[in-house]
Amino acid sequence: MQIQRWQSVMLLIAAAVMACFTFCTVCQIATPTETLSLSSLGYHYEGIPTDGAPSGWFQHTWYFFILSLLCIAFPLTAIFLYKNLRLQKRVTAVSILFAMADFCVAVILGSNVIENGEASFNYSVMSAPVIAAIALWLAWCYISRDQKLLASVDRIR
Repeated sequence: MQIQRWQSVMLLIAAAVMACFTFCTVCQIATPTETLSLSSLGYHYEGIPTDGAPSGWFQHTWYFFILSLLCIAFPLTAIFLYKNLRLQKRVTAVSILFAMADFCVAVILGSNVIENGEASFNYSVMSAPVIAAIALWLAWCYISRDQKLLASVDRIR
């Protein structure tokens, strides 16, 4: 018997929030010559190019994109591990670490990579990994509670 209630909801919320973080613009970087937008795929020139201005991708950040995709995949995987609560707890704990690492990578890429660039972060998008980490922590607590409940029921038998 497995009890799956709120942890599935929390894991789904974490995956949805991280999907928004993955596919939205994290920050804009204004340099003296152009403006770049940073998403998990990399730096992209903003605006319509005129007068021979550069367009397209300035630099790709595949490691950031892969980390962001893992932050979506792990909570979704944890939803379906309801038959093995110990493994579900481990995957949820790893997901928390990945969400915080994704946040740190976004801050580092936004503030330190482009010289003479001023970063303006999109704080509603930047709050997504924090919201995901809180939802994952709540899911971990719910999984622990169900694990204790199932252990107490097994003792009665």
